[in-house]
Amino acid sequence: MEQIFTQTVTVQPQDLNPAGNFKLSSLLYYVQEASGGHCRQLSCDWDTLAEKGMFWAVLRHRVVIHRLPHPGQTITVQTWPLPTTRVAYPRAVQALDEEGNVLFEAMSLWVLMDRQTRAMILPSKSGIEVPGIVRGTEIGNPASLAPQAYEQHCLWEVAQADLDQNRHVNNTIYLDRAEQLTGAFGSGRCPREFTVCYLAEARLGQMLTLSWAGSDGDILFLEGTRPRAGENEKAERVFAAKLIFD
Repeated sequence: MEQIFTQTVTVQPQDLNPAGNFKLSSLLYYVQEASGGHCRQLSCDWDTLAEKGMFWAVLRHRVVIHRLPHPGQTITVQTWPLPTTRVAYPRAVQALDEEGNVLFEAMSLWVLMDRQTRAMILPSKSGIEVPGIVRGTEIGNPASLAPQAYEQHCLWEVAQADLDQNRHVNNTIYLDRAEQLTGAFGSGRCPREFTVCYLAEARLGQMLTLSWAGSDGDILFLEGTRPRAGENEKAERVFAAKLIFD
């Protein structure tokens, strides 16, 4: 079985935001589609895992952008798994233009979840083996993101269109909602790197507070939280993101 999975995609108009800029969520969509394609080849895809009572979930994405694709461009997306850790299945992605230049690259940490209990399943307990390789070209793993002091806030109610087949908010949606609600990317500035950490499942009808703050104009921090059941309990973090601009 091939350890490196390759597919070609053509950039579509829906990959752009209303301002005509390439959406960061589309980068994550390419990353996830390539990863899913490789999982089908490795017989650990969504349908196969569903029969075993499991599903894939991503803990963190880190993306480094060298140059954004443009509409109509055909790019090559390569992905390969790294050796499995005690808790996660790391996976690398590189996207190349027609001349073989790297457009963007990503490192993601994936875990297996129980479909009923929604608890994480350790690789050693899952029966799922994903052979990994190290090519030496991978970027570093995504780091955790600590809470910040945020300056601006708005509310977001999770809608049906935000959900994926696992019945929670799709990973790409967080960046779309952040862009729509904050107007953060409307200036046309492109981050050279971003990290997204997924800390809890967001479900249909839940009300999230989206908060954001800048740091010297070069870094944007984003966070989504929701209230806990206890009246005096601190809000639960659902996701956090850090965007670094040139």
